[in-house]
Amino acid sequence: MAAAPAPAPGARREQLLAAAARLMADRGYHGVSINDIGAAAGVSGPAVYKHFPSKQAILTELLVGISERLLAEGTIRAEAAASPDEALDALVHWHVSFALGSPELIRLQDRDLASMDETAARSVRRLQRRYVEIWVAQLRARDPGTAEDAARAAVHATFGLLNSTPYSATGGAARLGRARMANLLHRLGLAALHAAS
Repeated sequence: MAAAPAPAPGARREQLLAAAARLMADRGYHGVSINDIGAAAGVSGPAVYKHFPSKQAILTELLVGISERLLAEGTIRAEAAASPDEALDALVHWHVSFALGSPELIRLQDRDLASMDETAARSVRRLQRRYVEIWVAQLRARDPGTAEDAARAAVHATFGLLNSTPYSATGGAARLGRARMANLLHRLGLAALHAAS
């Protein structure tokens, strides 16, 4: 029987990123080696270097990458909406989907943003500020009387709510099922935003 074909280079790179995200979320950046990442993706540690120059480069790609994705998708959803209410609804749906689909990236950022190279960490913070401002703009467009600082506080509080799902000791998503958990988070997220006005 012939051996299974090796994954395409892009697919192997994605496997390595997924393995690194899982391992680093569980053990922390400093608790994971290149050899661990390679083994989790079915390759040797040295083979990882064909795709990434260092473990730091993997962390950077994970956290800068998801920050870019959040901003890009948030921008698209806000611009496609016919009203601020529709935009906020779309933004909450998007963020809930992210939070339930990528809990390891939330845990990784919470724990290891400080482990990043300072230039990369600044990039993450800059991208995330821009993402926050999309939400703030829509919240204030919905109710122009909402003070900017109150709107920003509400957005950050909403992120705290939605991003708490990876830490649920009771496994809320597993017990409720993903669809019910997504619906609950969506309703809670909108309620938190609307409380600012």
